[in-house]
Amino acid sequence: MSLFVQMNLTCPECAEVFTYEAVGSVNADRRSDLRDEILEGSFQTVSCSACAHEFRLEPDFNYLDVGRGQWIAALPARNLRDHLEIAADKQAVFDLSYGSQAPAAAQSVGQGLQQRLVFGWPALREKLVLQEIGFDDVLWEVAKLDLLRSLPEAPLAEGVDLRLLGLQQDMLDLAWIRADSEEHLNGFQVSRALYDDIVAAPAPWAAVQALLGASMFVDIQKLFMGEGEDAA
Repeated sequence: MSLFVQMNLTCPECAEVFTYEAVGSVNADRRSDLRDEILEGSFQTVSCSACAHEFRLEPDFNYLDVGRGQWIAALPARNLRDHLEIAADKQAVFDLSYGSQAPAAAQSVGQGLQQRLVFGWPALREKLVLQEIGFDDVLWEVAKLDLLRSLPEAPLAEGVDLRLLGLQQDMLDLAWIRADSEEHLNGFQVSRALYDDIVAAPAPWAAVQALLGASMFVDIQKLFMGEGEDAA
């Protein structure tokens, strides 16, 4: 089941303190509406009881969708620099819940789950979009790297992510997004052949593919900080 907990929030606009049910975990098999809200970008959006100012809580929960084979630990974007330690902690959580340390029945469920760690709402949404359109997320991150080589201007910076928004016929909708505020800096389209060509001939990317898929944190961002530096 999905779990929510009452917590006190302070409105960033008027400083009013009020209570809100913050998510602790999402079970998308039983609450498909919550998955829809994540995709729509409205999940955990709060309206202040005093001034009606709207703001969104940072993600800090586990997402489970057995039917689609997804288990995702979603954390605030500001925690990205601690991804190595967090990945180890979340792996332990998964092992206890569905992995080697779980009861046999839970292990049987866990065998069909892809384990992932994401930082920020845009990263979580992208994982759901990738599953929806049938893209392998490791190969998609490889495709991003290939794309970066050809982009004339890429606003690469800490906290700015390149995210897939969706698929329209044979075109992929992408955008550069600030992970914390979800502000879209600019959007553009590329042909889905970017991904399909790598699927058809992945051999040249074998080394980076192995690095990207080495832990539950599957994101090109790790190639530009701790984990990538250790591997080099």
